Amino acid sequence: MANRHLSRSIAMQSLFEWDFGGGKEDAKAVLNRNILEFGPGVEDADFAKKLVEGVFKHKKEIDDIIQKAAPEWPIPQIAPVDRNVLRIGLFELLYGNRKEVPPKVAINVAIELAKAFGGETSSKFINGVLGAVYKEMGEPGKEETSKHKYSIPDNEVPIERLGGAVIYAMENGVTYLALVHDVFGHWTLSKGHFADEKEEEKTGLERIIKDELGIDISIEEKIGDNSYIAFNPEKGKIKKQVLYFLARAPHTNLRLTTTGGLDDVKWFKLSDILDLNFYNDILPIVTKAVGLIGKKNP
Repeated sequence: MANRHLSRSIAMQSLFEWDFGGGKEDAKAVLNRNILEFGPGVEDADFAKKLVEGVFKHKKEIDDIIQKAAPEWPIPQIAPVDRNVLRIGLFELLYGNRKEVPPKVAINVAIELAKAFGGETSSKFINGVLGAVYKEMGEPGKEETSKHKYSIPDNEVPIERLGGAVIYAMENGVTYLALVHDVFGHWTLSKGHFADEKEEEKTGLERIIKDELGIDISIEEKIGDNSYIAFNPEKGKIKKQVLYFLARAPHTNLRLTTTGGLDDVKWFKLSDILDLNFYNDILPIVTKAVGLIGKKNP
């Protein structure tokens, strides 16, 4: 374990040095120099190389995920130590061997790196971002490491209101659903924040969908809601409450006008959605909507 911790530390220091230097020096050369300086004879040097090479291979995807999990902190504004600890943590969390390094272990070792090399609030920031990503992943391996559910009383965290929609269209007797794809690899529902507490739900949702997909919708009814804990680097833990509605739209071209962690949008025939990768909490919403669409359009 000591060798593995040293290898992670050397990998983090090497990524930090490469990043701080503006990416001008070859990262592998930096790593090899640091292995000789800080870990001569280290038995697990290959692990440090695996981390650095893995981060570079998936750097774009990893940075996109950081932006989705911490949207108010552009990558350049995150402290160099913090962003490279996050890169290592996300590589191990998303692309690592879970039998070798379980997801909860990947989060914990990243927090320890942040405590060792970061600032006063680094570990809290790293924990929040990785924790948010872990929840979006469906908390794999959770029962192997903990029997306690991650929950926070409503009165202890601020609440953010969001609206989302199952958007459908009918053309030549065929039903289509409009779905967005996120950088975590899931097809999900378009959603966004209401402007404020005074914005009426249906008016706000029409604006949200117009802003994100560039289409006009006709809202038919509310179909459900869910809530989850997220992390905001400035506000800390927040509870997001999402109200979902069934909405109809013309079967026109979709265009993703805002990203925010999204990378695609498509119309799907109902028969084609069965094999899509949905989040566990989104699937019941979609299933209920499909049933309602069937009743409205027999």
